[in-house]
Amino acid sequence: MAYETIIAESLDSHVAGITLNRAEAMNTFSSQMAEELYDALKSFDTDPDVRVVLIKGAGRAFCAGIDVNELKGKTTNQYREWIEKMEAPLVLMSKMQTPVIAQVHGAAAANGMGLVAASDLAIAADNVKMGLTAINVGLNCVGPVIPVARCVGQKKALELLLYGDLIKADQALDLGLINRVVSRDDLDEAALAWARDLAKKSPMAVKIAKSAFYASRDMPYDAQFTYMNEAFARLCDTCDAKEGVAAFFEKRPPVWQEK
Repeated sequence: MAYETIIAESLDSHVAGITLNRAEAMNTFSSQMAEELYDALKSFDTDPDVRVVLIKGAGRAFCAGIDVNELKGKTTNQYREWIEKMEAPLVLMSKMQTPVIAQVHGAAAANGMGLVAASDLAIAADNVKMGLTAINVGLNCVGPVIPVARCVGQKKALELLLYGDLIKADQALDLGLINRVVSRDDLDEAALAWARDLAKKSPMAVKIAKSAFYASRDMPYDAQFTYMNEAFARLCDTCDAKEGVAAFFEKRPPVWQEK
């Protein structure tokens, strides 16, 4: 499907790409971009050929938050509907079976930082700065802080939320907001290589692992084991699990049937 504010494309065998394409506005979320991002994520999640989705930003930033030009002249109910639309892609990523990797450069601020935190994995350039910056203009990032808090914990999340300071790539790595840091020059190649490696894994194992992780993370400790054990038992009965074990013993690459 053709979009106006994002680019959705096939990057490689089983790897799809989404580029936030409002470079002139530092890829801030407009209502249209939020809707198009949601639609593209949903479409890729139902595409049997897509095993990994890689999200990046055009121009000099990953995403600098929400476009404040859309703030004026709304009622409380309209603000509620508007912000729910902005946060919908962040919620959707936790419900997708397909893993999402954020490829981050430049600035990732406010909802941009939330998008990084909501992604399943993140690789960043060493020039990245990110923060929950809306407090600095009299607003706040109470939506984006939800996935951020799940990455960094309560105390640090509140510090980021209330002070609005920007942190650098090495700090984000230490806090668990991103998985890897590479040089800006190497980011495109490294991110695609990482996505390719994930796409080689058993699609059934990846989908079940991701879905079970998000579905069980708020359960009590013992209930979470019960849920995860059931997910593992279901996986063991799939064709791909049997193929993976057979390929291991036969010392050959597995041929995934995705069933």
